[in-house]
This record gives sequence, structure tokens and C-alpha cells, in this order.
Amino acid sequence: MAVLGGTCTLIGNTTNLLVDGVPQASGIEPFSIFEIIPVGLVAAATGGLALLMLGPFLLPDRGDIARLGADNETAFFTELRPWEEYLGVGQRMGGVFDLNRRGMEIIGVRSRSGVKRDRLNEHVLEPSDKIIAKVTTSELLTLRRIESSEVSLRQGPVPETVTDLIVAEAIVTLSRRSRGVRICPARYGMRVIGAHQHGETIGPDLSTALLRPADTLLLEGTLEGFAQMTEAGDLAAITDAGGRAFRREKAPLALLARCVVVVLAAARIAEVSVLALVAIATILVLRCIDSNEAWSSIDAGVLVLIFSMLIVGIGLQNSGAVGLIVKSVTPALDGMPPIVTLAAVYLLSLVLTEAVTNNAVAVVVTPFAIGPAE
Repeated sequence: MAVLGGTCTLIGNTTNLLVDGVPQASGIEPFSIFEIIPVGLVAAATGGLALLMLGPFLLPDRGDIARLGADNETAFFTELRPWEEYLGVGQRMGGVFDLNRRGMEIIGVRSRSGVKRDRLNEHVLEPSDKIIAKVTTSELLTLRRIESSEVSLRQGPVPETVTDLIVAEAIVTLSRRSRGVRICPARYGMRVIGAHQHGETIGPDLSTALLRPADTLLLEGTLEGFAQMTEAGDLAAITDAGGRAFRREKAPLALLARCVVVVLAAARIAEVSVLALVAIATILVLRCIDSNEAWSSIDAGVLVLIFSMLIVGIGLQNSGAVGLIVKSVTPALDGMPPIVTLAAVYLLSLVLTEAVTNNAVAVVVTPFAIGPAE
């Protein structure tokens, strides 16, 4: 559906921008941002209808796995304790915004009256409650930033200097010390934020969970603490957390930047590329994302492929190869209704896309399509 929606505007996907760039090199006027909407809406409606009709028969129903496995993130078993000043205290859990995220599944609540496993949405949250849940890495790191609550297994002292704390994932080793024992990293000044056991629920709650080799722990502590646990043979393969905390308070700024780009581009105040660069600089300055997230979103392999195919496309055009293809195909299409010519271009694109990337096909086929169109 995202791809189908991307066919409705010039900036909907990179292929549209490439197709717009190739004709400009031939002296054809560029598209406006909404010029392709009539065709895009027909394509999106047709594709959406096909998905609605065929999807239930062709797509598997993965249930909670699909819901909690967004972006291939690990779902960690964790505990959340609200404090008295937490905004959700005194409300039913079903109405607490922080506890009803797509990447979060509440398993139970340990309160003064015991552990509750059913009708959790109706439970009224109290400061002494301990919420037991499975949460994806990014949502877990987001919950960790809420000042009026605590997400971790509370054991022993923690370092006073908050700036020294880091969060990392670690795998439990095969040693006898770490087999079938409860999670207890307090002697290293560490705090367990979550635990993951492949294919199973790790325990009734985090404090009583028993470790097995190859379990994954999400830990908070100092570099010295991680080094000590590694030297002791308790942990291996320590890596950065496989997600980042969401900055939901910055979401309106990011949406506003996108809307400004669309409006100004539609009004032809400036080129889309210039407006996009200004928007990127703005969201970086306002800390909607950081520089690491910005650079990680750039796929160097895709860029090299696009640039390479642009060169190939220019070479095909300048060498006369595209003109030769058009001349050889045009007689067969001469006198045919426009819909037949369009179908031929579509079929050629479809066949080529099975062999190479869609961006490359766009660059190669667009010059071919210009000839019959003219």
C-alpha cells in the first residue's frame, strides 16, 4: 500500500524522481508534484482492490509475531513500575497511552492482590503495580526515558553518574554459572531492562526468570560493568541496542517539515531537491533525528546502483541504442490505439524489472517511452 500510495505524487518514491529527471535532460518540462495524481489514483485504487480480494488468500496471518516483530526488532520480556506522579496512575490501563503501543504486549500485572492475567485493560493502575510485558527494543528504550516510571529489574545499587550509563544487548554464555540461574547482574552495577528467550516466554516475571545459554539481555550500566561481566564469562557478543528510543514529542515538527516541502513544491516556489535539503537540515537542527540515524538511512549500495544505471541510460541514449529500439518497435505499434502502446511499454518495464531493480528500469525505459509518446 505504501508503494501504491507513492505513485500519486512526484516525491512518493525515488523512481518517480528518476523518471522526472530523465526527460528534463532531453529538454522536456519537469512534472509538478501533483501532476501524476490522476494516473496514480487509478493505479492505487486498482492495486488496493486486488490486495483486498487476494490478500486474505495469499498472505499468512502471523498474529502477534507480525505486531511485535516490526522492523525485525527483538521483543524483550520486561517490567514497568509506575511512580506516584505517573500520569497513568488512577486510570484504566486500556486508556493509558504509553501502555497501548503497537510494539507492546501486556502479559500481566503484579499488584497487592497478586498477579492478574486477564481483563488487563480494566485494571486501574496503582503506584505499587508491576506491569509485566513483552516490548520491542525501540518501545522499551522509549519507556525507559519516561521520568515518572522505571523500566528494569530493580536489583542493587546503580551508578550515580547517569551520563556514564550505556544500554547494550548481550548474549548469555554457555558457562555453568549462567545456566538455570536467576538474572542477577547487580554485583557489576548493571540493571536488566529486558530479557529475550527465543520462542518461549522467559518466566512469570523478570525477577523469577531463569537464564539459558543464548538468551539475550538488554542491559544498562557502565563500560567497566560490561567489561567485568565479559571477563567473568557471563556475557558474550555485546552490541549496541537493536533499536532507538522514539522521539514522539518531535513528530509534529517532522510532519510540519514534510508538509511545508509538499506545499512549497506544489506552488513551485523552489525545486523539490532544494526544499528537501532545507527540510533535512531543519529536522537535524531541531533534533528530530540525530546524525547517526540520518547517515544510517542512506543505502550506499542503492546510490551506487542508481548512479551507475543513470550512466548506462545516458550511454544508451547518446550511442543511439535507445533510438534504434524505438525505431524497431515503433512500426509494430504504428496505428495501434494508445492503450496498446502503453501496454507494450508497461509489459517491457514489467519484464525488465524481474531482472534488474525498478530504479534502473525507470532510467532505461523512460527514454524509450518518450519516442512513442511524441
